[in-house]
Amino acid sequence: MKYLELYLRKVFTVDLRALALMRIWLAGIVLLDLAIRATDLEAHYSNMGVLPLHVLHQHLWLPQFFSLHALSGLWQFQLALFILAAGFACCLLLGYKTRLSTVATWLLLLSLQNRNPLIEQGGDDLLRMLLFWGIFLPWGRFYAADAVQARKHGVLPQQTTYFSAATMAYILQVGLVYFCTALLKNSPEWHTDGTALYYALSLDQILMPVGRLIYPYPELLRILTLAAWYTELLLPFLLLIPWYTRFFRMVVVLVLVGFHIGISLTLFVGLFYLINIASVAGLLPSFAMDWLDRRVLGSFRRPGMGQFRNIFSKLSSPVSINVQVNWRRPFFPQHLLSPVRSGFVAVALFYCIWWNLSTTQLPIHKLPDSSRWLGYLLRLDQHWGMFSPTVFKDDGWYVLEGYTNNGINIDLNQEGKEVDYSKPASVVSLFKNDRWRKYSENYLFIHNAYMRPYYCNYLVRRWNEAHPQQPIRQLEVIYMKEPSLPDYQLAVPTREVLCSCANQPE
Repeated sequence: MKYLELYLRKVFTVDLRALALMRIWLAGIVLLDLAIRATDLEAHYSNMGVLPLHVLHQHLWLPQFFSLHALSGLWQFQLALFILAAGFACCLLLGYKTRLSTVATWLLLLSLQNRNPLIEQGGDDLLRMLLFWGIFLPWGRFYAADAVQARKHGVLPQQTTYFSAATMAYILQVGLVYFCTALLKNSPEWHTDGTALYYALSLDQILMPVGRLIYPYPELLRILTLAAWYTELLLPFLLLIPWYTRFFRMVVVLVLVGFHIGISLTLFVGLFYLINIASVAGLLPSFAMDWLDRRVLGSFRRPGMGQFRNIFSKLSSPVSINVQVNWRRPFFPQHLLSPVRSGFVAVALFYCIWWNLSTTQLPIHKLPDSSRWLGYLLRLDQHWGMFSPTVFKDDGWYVLEGYTNNGINIDLNQEGKEVDYSKPASVVSLFKNDRWRKYSENYLFIHNAYMRPYYCNYLVRRWNEAHPQQPIRQLEVIYMKEPSLPDYQLAVPTREVLCSCANQPE
């Protein structure tokens, strides 16, 4: 037992400054995510958009789901919740009432994601899980307004390292993301043929400029495919080595940061890469945080920067957990709070590990369906199936063909230009943001056919409101299907009408 404890402390101890850096980064991502989503308040979250509440409850809702955003179909109500979420995210970024801000930010993010699952992707699951584990992490002890307040009360500095059940949960969560996605990628194109990246870069809907540059080199794509798969499969085990822990942590951070920067340059993945990079910020070892502290403090030593240096020095002061965590209640003995919290984290961690492994083909006893209610209630459910088991190959582009009263057919996707079925120079540029790209991907699937009329009617209404001089009387949502073929073969695009709707006169 003694050796087990020594092992756990060696492997799962983190630097509190690194956790604080991760907190700031994640709060910034939440604010950026809210800003992007806010441009589509009506489209994605109101009854006038693509997923009215009655459709959500009929097709996508589970009894365990919770969502304040599902209490009203008015975009004004959604705006109020967005402002509230942004306020708590700002508090989290500044480290003010950190634990309360973390709980509120996680709860409002969970609520928002439950409102429209059709626009969510794997990065959203990771962001939600990092905030959940953050509730139990003391990531407000550094670089936080709480640190300034604690210092005023005479709290003495303490060590920067920290170990708990929550640090175990955080590190294992990061490892599970990559290990499980590798196990789910069980097709030959990933670990034998090495053609997965070729097929991924064949998808014009997500192809970025750097991806276009390396696409013509099949041997390079094969090497990168195998390197990506083995990185995801083996790299997490470096986090479990009890020797040279700081060195291996730094290797994991540098490799994954480079890995996700590479993904962002080749494929259009929205905030996915920023969330994944933020997830490893908390792994930075003490020597790296010492260096960052010196570099940041050094930048404040310039003439005229004295005030900012004082502020940073205060924010760099650690906080005693007894001050930071002010959850004392008369009816609950304080000495029992820590073991109860640790016990809950341990149970939640075991549950998440079991859930993750149950999604793979490993020969284990799967998590019973009767036990999944907890995962859906707290949104601990996870499936890291990015490009698995094979890469999606039904590529193509959308043509939104509107029929005007004067007999001219226009493409709403091309700002009202006359319809042209040829492939655009940049298919990815047709999407306003990654949320719409994900929605259009889900729009293709037959099991999501129920969503098609609502999107079609939304487009007609929005176009006619914005263009009263050129209204359309009918719209067809057309998909020019161009499947990805092996060995750089080009398929002949085929025209598929996914939905058709007519303008309903007032």
